[in-house]
Amino acid sequence: MAGLTLVAGAGGFIGGQLVRDLAAEGTAVRAVDCKPFDLWFQRCDEAQNQMLDLRELRACETATKGVEEVYNLAADMGGMGFIERNKALCMLSVLINTHLLMAARANGVARFFFSSSACVYADSRQRETDGPPLKESDAYPAMPEDGYGWEKLFSERMCRHFREDFGIATRIGRYHNVYGPFGTWEGGREKAPAAISRKAAAAVLTGRHEIEIWGDGEQTRSFMHIDDCLKGTKMLMHSDFVHPLNIGSDELVSINGLVDIVEEIAGVRLKRRYNLDAPKGVRGRNSDNSLIRRVLGWAPSIKLKDGMEKTYRWIYDQMKMRAEGRPFVAACG
Repeated sequence: MAGLTLVAGAGGFIGGQLVRDLAAEGTAVRAVDCKPFDLWFQRCDEAQNQMLDLRELRACETATKGVEEVYNLAADMGGMGFIERNKALCMLSVLINTHLLMAARANGVARFFFSSSACVYADSRQRETDGPPLKESDAYPAMPEDGYGWEKLFSERMCRHFREDFGIATRIGRYHNVYGPFGTWEGGREKAPAAISRKAAAAVLTGRHEIEIWGDGEQTRSFMHIDDCLKGTKMLMHSDFVHPLNIGSDELVSINGLVDIVEEIAGVRLKRRYNLDAPKGVRGRNSDNSLIRRVLGWAPSIKLKDGMEKTYRWIYDQMKMRAEGRPFVAACG
């Protein structure tokens, strides 16, 4: 039976889901986040739940003591609105990964997963809505998203060199826009699937059938459901593949197309107001899944419409419960 597993960033969306997933499989889990417990998205009673600020080396040494595997999902991040306006905060997440790696080495951790991002890819390869999907090799020559993307790319290199120099089995997954229930849906850190679901739910609940869309709505993305994210993460962690690997859907959709999907799910038609001054990121981004299929014999496959059905219903329920004064899951970072 595997030893103790640390999930860093366990109070967040992906981390909270991963803790529950691992615990359900019988894995002993230490769940760590800097947020107070009442702000965690999910808290699993079967895990060792700890509140530690992993930007600090001593906290990382405490968190990794007696641990065999580390999943580092901890970062100060959010949707495009957050990362465009908080570049310094995003860059400071480099302290988390650096100190976790140092502590992992000191405490004899065997395996270490780092959650990177598609934001590491060069802007020059993402200027067309129908451009070619991004291959792992497209990260170089480097010109990633300013702030957040540079931190992720630097941390990837740190993982590589700790593997080469110190023998820690590091694994790097480049996530592409993870969404699903139990995620941030308001407050400025939410991503497009949650933001559009919230706006559509608000239209249904208030009767004001309009929606603000950032940009012209023609920008394209792929969105990966949380269940695919968790499966790909665990498969990569226990594989022999040592290089960065895309973990993302290759189902490309425009933001207007995403609104179409949510309108159909919600049973509503919305008047669209386009905010051309709002943060909108790159023009087009999609995941090339050729390598993950070769390496893992698998790739994310949950259809966007199916995943958005569950996501919208969950967000709608949260908003309805709040309107009725009933307990709901608060949107926290």
